[in-house]
Amino acid sequence: MREGLLIGLMSGTSVDGIDCAVLDTTNERTRLVHTLDYPIPDAVRSKVTQISHSGEDEIERLGTLDRQLGQLFAQAALQLLNEAGIDGKDILAIGSHGQTIRHRPPSGGHATSESFTLQIGDPNTIAEITGITTVADFRRRDLAAGGEGAPLAPAFHADAFGQPHTNRAIVNIGGIANVSLLEGEDLVSGFDTGPGNTLMDHWINRHRSDAFDRNGSWAASGRIEETLLRQLLQHPYLDLRGPRSTGKEAFNRAWLEEILTALPAQDAADVQATLAEYTAITIAGAIKDSDLEISELYVCGGGAHNCHLLERLAIALPGVHLADTGSLGIPPDWVEAATFAWLAWRTLAALPGNAPVVTGARGPRVLGAIYPGNDS
Repeated sequence: MREGLLIGLMSGTSVDGIDCAVLDTTNERTRLVHTLDYPIPDAVRSKVTQISHSGEDEIERLGTLDRQLGQLFAQAALQLLNEAGIDGKDILAIGSHGQTIRHRPPSGGHATSESFTLQIGDPNTIAEITGITTVADFRRRDLAAGGEGAPLAPAFHADAFGQPHTNRAIVNIGGIANVSLLEGEDLVSGFDTGPGNTLMDHWINRHRSDAFDRNGSWAASGRIEETLLRQLLQHPYLDLRGPRSTGKEAFNRAWLEEILTALPAQDAADVQATLAEYTAITIAGAIKDSDLEISELYVCGGGAHNCHLLERLAIALPGVHLADTGSLGIPPDWVEAATFAWLAWRTLAALPGNAPVVTGARGPRVLGAIYPGNDS
């Protein structure tokens, strides 16, 4: 297997920027070399949001946005290299997750339509602009093999964060939250638990025009509305058992507004407090329902900075040591980008990148397609 430097690029369901990371695989354990948070312009972010929620077949908009995002991902990779002082010729490959536009897995409640997942951000454009071999389209092979196509991070979590004789949960709180359950160095299970930040981000943006609830301060100022919480907990996704994955198609503003409309008027801060509690207890509940008794929980993703959310999570899981993944060597903002650099490395080596115990695929599969760089 070739070893060296790789770049990972990731834009999550929150569409709040491109997470970029250089990963070094030359040592026994992967090492994070440099990171960059590359902004997505508001105009492009708005287009992504619109097309993600549109039910129309808008081929023209999709094709244009695919190219625009490919150009942004390429620019992000070049800026990352410039800031890190690394020559592009020293990079084995770029692993680009792209931007998810639709995710309709078998467990998503869409029994009348074919299951599919779609990420855009043209890898041909990335390879052409950067000159670096690019690996992309990681999810669809797993789905074609009968899997959910997500989450893909648990395999990397096991490789990077597994510890002999220690049961750990690695929880990524992005727009959607997912958990990886590790028994020592073995991956036992992994799945999306439900909403992470997406509902809270929508609510604070609507009422305060903020992109997110910094430190969870607004949620901390409200009180939990039990009636609303009970309604939220009726979502059918929460009754599913793994393998399972979800997205904004299931947990979105229209669904939230429908629930709120059927209830008496709620104080806006109380709704935010309830949404934070919803995220915390759905994560905790999923862990409690598993067969693995964990002693340590490490959080990554944007939700790792929501102090109020972490407090509620700690209350929901008493006796469990809670910290972020920075204490394990990879700061919480860069775990997902590192994941796709690692997955690119696996693809180049013709090694499987999925974990069937997580996705439900019929077996291990080499993920992604390879788009050679200009000098390849």
